[in-house]
Amino acid sequence: MKTILVTGATSGIGRAFTLHAASVGYNVIACGRNETALTELSSNKNISTLKFDVTDLDETKHNLSEISFDIAVLNAGTCEYVDLPDFSPAMFKRVFEVNFFGIVNCIHALLPSCGKGAQLVIIDSMARLLPFTRSEAYGASKAAVHYLSQSLSVDLQAKGVILQSVSPGFVETPLTDKNDFEMPMKITAKEAAETMLKRIEAKQRTIYFPDTFGWILRILSHLPQRVKRWLSSKLQQ
Repeated sequence: MKTILVTGATSGIGRAFTLHAASVGYNVIACGRNETALTELSSNKNISTLKFDVTDLDETKHNLSEISFDIAVLNAGTCEYVDLPDFSPAMFKRVFEVNFFGIVNCIHALLPSCGKGAQLVIIDSMARLLPFTRSEAYGASKAAVHYLSQSLSVDLQAKGVILQSVSPGFVETPLTDKNDFEMPMKITAKEAAETMLKRIEAKQRTIYFPDTFGWILRILSHLPQRVKRWLSSKLQQ
């Protein structure tokens, strides 16, 4: 039985992915901070849990450095929006601590255990593709995560580690439930989880879903910057 480690497993895509992977026969190590949610997950067959905060390097190393796994899904993330004229460096730090440095901390802890054929799956977001309104912190953190993934994939080739980047669109989760704007082509967390696992198993290096939304945003991302700014400004109206 293969083992999948999942961070951010107590909510949203992470929770749905954990439950789905366990239901189809994987041994899943669910990681998160919410003790109540972890206890609930552990009542399911094939799921064990680890409680720690990915932003705490010492905690992360303590919990992950001895873990054996086949696939590690680094999914923990958060989202906060900029509301000008308030431009808070503290908010940027909070977002980057989870979305970027949380992944860096996990990679630091897991890399020594990554042998040939191990899969590192890193979640970013399609938000990195366009300059969306109010997304300065979230989009920048996810762009940083994507670059990290692509660069790391080059350096891990010789070791035989498979690095896969996942860029979701809008998925129905507690985070997106807070959004007060239109979310085109939004899918459920269950749909996201099923798509993710299927494509992780296929060892796709770059994964986008939902498919149509992914194609549209990737095409738009190749437009001139002035056109992208114009399109994004229309979302403010």
